[in-house]
Amino acid sequence: MGSLGILTSLYVTQYLGIGFITVGLTAILRDGGTSLDTLALLQVVGLIWPIKFLWAPLLDRYGSRHRGHYRSWLLVLQAALVLTLLALLPFSRPADQLGPVIGVCAAFVFFSATQDIAADAVAVRLLAASERGTGNGIQVAASYLGNLLGGGACVLVYDRFGWAAAIGLLAALTAVGLLVVWQFREPERIDRVVRIGTAYRALVSVFGQPGCRWWTFGVVPLVYVGAGMAYALVTPALVDAGWSLGRIGVVTGVVTSVPAIAAGLVAGLGVGRFGRAGVLVAGGVALALSTVALLPLMNGRAPLAGTVAALCSFLAAYTIANVVLYTVNMDYSRPGSGGTDFTVLSSFGLVCSFVAASIGLAAAERFGYPAVALASLVLVAAGVAVGVTHQRRFPPSGPAIRAAHPRADLLAG
Repeated sequence: MGSLGILTSLYVTQYLGIGFITVGLTAILRDGGTSLDTLALLQVVGLIWPIKFLWAPLLDRYGSRHRGHYRSWLLVLQAALVLTLLALLPFSRPADQLGPVIGVCAAFVFFSATQDIAADAVAVRLLAASERGTGNGIQVAASYLGNLLGGGACVLVYDRFGWAAAIGLLAALTAVGLLVVWQFREPERIDRVVRIGTAYRALVSVFGQPGCRWWTFGVVPLVYVGAGMAYALVTPALVDAGWSLGRIGVVTGVVTSVPAIAAGLVAGLGVGRFGRAGVLVAGGVALALSTVALLPLMNGRAPLAGTVAALCSFLAAYTIANVVLYTVNMDYSRPGSGGTDFTVLSSFGLVCSFVAASIGLAAAERFGYPAVALASLVLVAAGVAVGVTHQRRFPPSGPAIRAAHPRADLLAG
């Protein structure tokens, strides 16, 4: 199996359980009478994901030479994902045993976040600059596919065949990734970090590379906050427009995932052909147009066909922009500290997304949905403009960004 096939299996199986926890299990618990306040506790376990940079240096520092540095981590973590899912089997009435269920879910999110560190590090090592767009397109598309399967298909299985069948299917699909890792032969890691302190310094030294601070603290916040503000308005606007919770769940959790998966894969291929700046512009234009298409919803009018089309367009456009952001993050990830570098850069984007949701909702309370949507459009446009300028000054093939070579120094810049 080639590099892209390996990464596809890792990313898809990583998100299967996440999709089930955030979408499927939430629906099952709500159906069992769990209150919305209690369901909010389940969402809190997702906060483990953006703080994974705290232990990412451990994966870069420690690993087995015999079994492969990151492969040795993946073998343990992929098995842990399967076993954690199987640990849910006894809780056939999850609403009646919420404490243990949330505990198991928190463990799964921890293992999944840690597996993501190792998978990203493998991607940094295996993918050439020309392949990073495709690799990150697969990664972003995998998140939506995991949501579709874990949050959609498994709920359908639960509804027809019960809890054990749904959890068994989830565990079996996740086990595919374990088989792939077992057959994977990771290239020998030549560089070696001597001290753990050196590995942790990579959390800061990554920003010393030319243009990295400009990208991370300029482009990323503008795009993520802009798009995140607009998307945070969608669910409350749909509720205010009179949509049922069931329709909202199906449309936002399942229907919109299909074009997002396609957009991620197409954007990944487009990065290799048209460049990072070209695809970023395409994503920005699409975001602007789809945000305008959402204005009727923001004004309280939400006809089914038009609203679904606007939401599908918006999520597809956001996916395109996200692929570019992830690709440039990988450009700045050094082979000797790939897990740490990519994790800390991506975690900052996640923090921006969380902040964006809060800002968007608070601003909408004061100024209304349409004003916030238009402000988000301005922020995204500014982010695209700054991003294009950045790429002209710091192209991935230029001297400012190191090529993915196993002898690259750990502490570049």
